[in-house]
Amino acid sequence: MKMNKPIIAITMGDPASIGPEIAVKALLEKKIHEICKPLLVGDAAVFEHIIALLKLNARVNAIDKVSEAKFEWGIIDVFDLKNVDINELQFGKISAMCGEASFQSVKKVIELALAGEVDATVTGPINKKAINEAGHHFAGHTEIYAQYTGTKKYAMLLVEDKMKVIHVSTHVSLRQACDLVKKDRILEVTQLLYNGMMSLGETNLKIGIAGLNPHAGDSGLFGTEDDLEILPAVQEAKRMGYDVEGPVPPDTLFAKAATGAYGGVVAMYHDQGHIPFKLAGFKWNAAKKKMDSVKGVNITMGLPIIRTSVDHGTAFEIAGKGIASADAMILAIESAVQLSKYKK
Repeated sequence: MKMNKPIIAITMGDPASIGPEIAVKALLEKKIHEICKPLLVGDAAVFEHIIALLKLNARVNAIDKVSEAKFEWGIIDVFDLKNVDINELQFGKISAMCGEASFQSVKKVIELALAGEVDATVTGPINKKAINEAGHHFAGHTEIYAQYTGTKKYAMLLVEDKMKVIHVSTHVSLRQACDLVKKDRILEVTQLLYNGMMSLGETNLKIGIAGLNPHAGDSGLFGTEDDLEILPAVQEAKRMGYDVEGPVPPDTLFAKAATGAYGGVVAMYHDQGHIPFKLAGFKWNAAKKKMDSVKGVNITMGLPIIRTSVDHGTAFEIAGKGIASADAMILAIESAVQLSKYKK
């Protein structure tokens, strides 16, 4: 049974962020070791620093081959890339050094997955400005994975309990997002959503497809995209055998999705999907002025390898303070394990 556990490669994220902290905290959960063989990819010095700083009961095993990992609880296996000068590291600060380190950890897990040395990848939070300062001009993780896997058709799928949301577009301006609402792309992401739901073991396969405009255009009164692009995509999806409904006005769609009316939802653009999703999974404590819980997993659909991620940012303001929640990282690892079972 132990031999069947998948090897999950986990990036440290930006070393100046909460990424290293939540990665170590996740690996100190015994349940993680019960379901997989976790391997951190980044800088051993960074993880040793965070363990000492937070007085965590763990020790680092720095390696440069997957075969050297021990995969034992209490031992943090780190594929050591040696990109960080620990004397220069400042928590909460954007730097090219940290951008380079986080980028190289992402590139390495992709290489390991494509080579079949690991079964799935999980990414910690990166800072886009730091990545770009290091000379790597990508809008985010999704685009890095697409580039290095040669993937043309992909989409972002967010998962948290009853809420599963895929996006027609993500990291583009709102003006450009409207132009990207096209029948073929909507069909494409609907199929990717269905595949994702199946691989995650979702039994409710009904898909709700959001409208773009207020009231889904109200028969052309508030825009024509709903009638000319979204409705034809819905009709075609039904002909293909998918159980779909739409275009549904977004203000109604997500209220229904939160109660389980749909197994998954197609959002037309980034914020249309992210805002209701984070309302469901992120719990802000106004009195303490911090998040009590940050739940949500980001899965890139359409790739030849498995990639899940936390669905939150670097949280520079609390980096190194020991108060970051590992909830989302734990969920991301669990999702990666589930996806790896389906892939096999």
